[in-house]
Amino acid sequence: MLNIHPSLSIAAKIQGMKNGVPKNDKKRRKQLVEDVAKLEAELEQRHEQELEQLNQPFEKSSTVESFTNGIKNLELEASDEKEAKSRVSKAQKRRERKAAQDKEREERIAEAEVENLKGARHLESQKLAEILAKRHLQIKQIPSDGHCMYKATEDQLKKRDIFLTLAELRAQAAEYMRSHVDDFLPFLTNPNTGDMFSSEEFEKYCDEVSSTPAWGGQLELRALSHVLKMTVEVIQADSPPITIGEEYRGTPIILVYMRHAYGLGEHYNSVEQLTDKPTEDP
Repeated sequence: MLNIHPSLSIAAKIQGMKNGVPKNDKKRRKQLVEDVAKLEAELEQRHEQELEQLNQPFEKSSTVESFTNGIKNLELEASDEKEAKSRVSKAQKRRERKAAQDKEREERIAEAEVENLKGARHLESQKLAEILAKRHLQIKQIPSDGHCMYKATEDQLKKRDIFLTLAELRAQAAEYMRSHVDDFLPFLTNPNTGDMFSSEEFEKYCDEVSSTPAWGGQLELRALSHVLKMTVEVIQADSPPITIGEEYRGTPIILVYMRHAYGLGEHYNSVEQLTDKPTEDP
């Protein structure tokens, strides 16, 4: 049997009542109008109930979905906050570790200053001061952090209005060495075996020159001399000056090499014009 929706049944009944009353029968027509009005009111009420029933699952679904999305958003925010805190924490730890290393190095330098006030460093400084004074120069202190040779070179270049950064000097020195392997490889040996560096060891050495605080020496100075096309003069206390890149003309870059600097090993300083103010230990 075919099931007819109640609302459709009422609507059909109303239409049938309207069509079934003679136009000239005023009494029956009046009654019909009243009956139709009741049926239409009933029909409207049914429509409202059906709409409410349809909206209830939708509203419930929307509420559940909104609640679920809210939880997901909170989880994402918590995850982002945790990740941000982790990044900050790691960065803070790196800064603290770097600060601790710098402090330790400064403490070692201070201790070495006291121990060497009348020792090898003090005597070396006096000799260097005398050598430089004859040329109207004095030592310009460069921090002892592994970059001293490059920073001393950088300082000398600035006096000539040549502005190459520490990173640029390192990168260019490493690149020159890579492109002139035969000029540098024979002077590099493995400290454990005494054998000349392999190609892999040489490449690793160049990488360290370029991107680490690896200490620089005569090989790196020779590379820089060719890169800059300048002569480099290295003044020492107990030996004649070393001249690198003699084939280049012009005023040389002047560096000071110290064997006993800070009691921590070899070190390079820059030079500047002599003034009345002493630059050595008070």
